[in-house]
Amino acid sequence: MTRKQKRLAVIAGGMSFIIVAVLLVMFAFSQSVAYFFMPADLAKTEVKPGTRIRLGGLVAEGSVKRGQGSTVSFTVTDGTGDVPVTYTGILPDLFREGQGVVTEGTFDAVTHSFVADSVLAKHDENYMPKEVADRLKADGVWNEGQGKEGKEAATR
Repeated sequence: MTRKQKRLAVIAGGMSFIIVAVLLVMFAFSQSVAYFFMPADLAKTEVKPGTRIRLGGLVAEGSVKRGQGSTVSFTVTDGTGDVPVTYTGILPDLFREGQGVVTEGTFDAVTHSFVADSVLAKHDENYMPKEVADRLKADGVWNEGQGKEGKEAATR
């Protein structure tokens, strides 16, 4: 082998290594991606059962029901649509009705409800993911200072 052929072999080997690494990273990201939906979005698009998604919105008033053990069912709403959610586990301390929530999980084909495996509760739009707060504000469901403190201040 000449010097030029060795150099080309090293460059080709290095490029193929980089291409394989990029493809593996892209495959790993595609497996862990969870698309974000609001309840109104789910009425427009069909999500196959078993597809991992994130569901965000507000916990509907009067919808939290405690089941056996640590199973809790509640409804996530955005003012336009409602989605029943079932979660087994310990809920965050900030979880309560009327507050923002982001759940991650899959749809159950049998019960037609969302089965969450993680729940993130937020107490106002400052801590809510930007995409959830923006969508709720655009739909007219969320207002600045909507939390209990903001409602009390508005009535004074």
